[in-house]
Amino acid sequence: MIEVEVHQQLRAFLREQGEPDWPHHLTMARLVARALRLGRSALIQAGAPSGHHGRYRLSYLMPLLLWQESAILVAPEPVLQRLLMVELPRLRQWITTDKPVQMADCWREPGLLLTTPQVWLADRLDPQGRFPQGILTVIDGADQLEDWTRQQLTLTLESQDWDQLMQQFPQQADLIRDQRVQLTRTIFQHPANPYERYLLEASDRAALSQMMAQIAQPDCPPIWSPVWQQLQERLLDEQQICWAEVVRSQGQFCLHLAPAEVAARLQAVWQQQPVVLIGGALDLEADAAIFKQRLGLEDLTCIKFSLHRQHELVQLYLPDGLPMPNTPQFQPMLIQEIRALLTASQTANQGLTVLLVGDLPLKAQVGSVLAGELGSRVQVEKTCLEETSILVTGWEFWRDHQAVLPAPHLLVIATLPLPSLEDPLVAGRVAVYKRSRQDWFRLYLLPQALAELQRAVAPVRGHGVVALLDNRVNHRTYGQQVLTALSPLARINYLDASLFTQFEVTQFEGLMPED
Repeated sequence: MIEVEVHQQLRAFLREQGEPDWPHHLTMARLVARALRLGRSALIQAGAPSGHHGRYRLSYLMPLLLWQESAILVAPEPVLQRLLMVELPRLRQWITTDKPVQMADCWREPGLLLTTPQVWLADRLDPQGRFPQGILTVIDGADQLEDWTRQQLTLTLESQDWDQLMQQFPQQADLIRDQRVQLTRTIFQHPANPYERYLLEASDRAALSQMMAQIAQPDCPPIWSPVWQQLQERLLDEQQICWAEVVRSQGQFCLHLAPAEVAARLQAVWQQQPVVLIGGALDLEADAAIFKQRLGLEDLTCIKFSLHRQHELVQLYLPDGLPMPNTPQFQPMLIQEIRALLTASQTANQGLTVLLVGDLPLKAQVGSVLAGELGSRVQVEKTCLEETSILVTGWEFWRDHQAVLPAPHLLVIATLPLPSLEDPLVAGRVAVYKRSRQDWFRLYLLPQALAELQRAVAPVRGHGVVALLDNRVNHRTYGQQVLTALSPLARINYLDASLFTQFEVTQFEGLMPED
């Protein structure tokens, strides 16, 4: 059986390479091999971070190469480039296989095809015949699958689309121009917010729809361009979020329309082929019930690998008594606490310090205050850093760049990454949950925050300190779920320089598991 061959080959390869850096290689490899043999879908929570250097990738590459039939691997382009340049050549030197491997945007020949999520989803959501059905597909980085899908389904209306509409219907140019001017006036009347985006009011959506109805003549229905055709079809759908993104300096805006949930669209995708979805942290529970609900997944094998209780331990500083984040007292106390942490850690002088601040104005304030005190050592969302730099960053920047930055010896988290209701996109999605009488906090805000938190602390595990300064963890009912997401952890309640000198970067030197 393929499972036996994969197990033997991978175990021998890992022993030869001397790098059993992840204890679950063999179990995961057998699970992927079984999925290939049976054509049965599976969901794997690897626990390990799914960045560019995800250490679990040998576990699915070995069965994909040894499997005699075709397969498709979907992953972000940086991951695919690393696989092509590093991982696949190493494996090909070890095993004997003439299986073709190619990176392409369509199916060309049997073998192993590598492609990006954007290309694959574009074909699956709007079938174009680029990829055949029925071929098992491995999707690496499933943590981002919901976002990838929503981005693929997002409709964008830009300035040139309005110009083209007026050219297409010159007799209605005044009507179109008036609607555009009215929409511009309404959008720019909104108070400025840090996100520079605003939900379109129901009245504005109705006015835009009415304009299109006036353009359409009953005796001569218009041939809309694709973007206006989709807008007409989706504009009055309450399950669609419509927002404007503005450039105030230029007095311009773009309209965007995207589904609040993607499960309905993805259900049809999962029926086209078996899939193996692999991510680092998808759900707190092994059965991934909430993740499956949000992605329209039904019957599939689920497995969640646990983190090593010693090598991947988080040293967690979680003080009690700090003001709640939504109080005026929080900002000065936060900066005071950060100063104390920096003072305690500077004796160790072991490396990068990262301050994660999700609130945009607060991030700027923290960066400004610390830069005034510590000078150029403090950098706000930069990648060119000195060995002992202090990086002040938001969640998105840290998520996108943590794979290429040094692992911090101190990670300070100002507040939990709960999506802010001040963000119009978050508010729009919450409104859809409310209309359908669903628990928007449990199904949306909290899972988003926990997944973000798990990804953020991954580089610190085993050799650094995480300071979580959000007192809601101590006093809210969901605090225990936060601690579960961070486990394994050792909780500390004091600041001492010795905390930052006792860790060394851990290399996994244990023997391979007997399985």
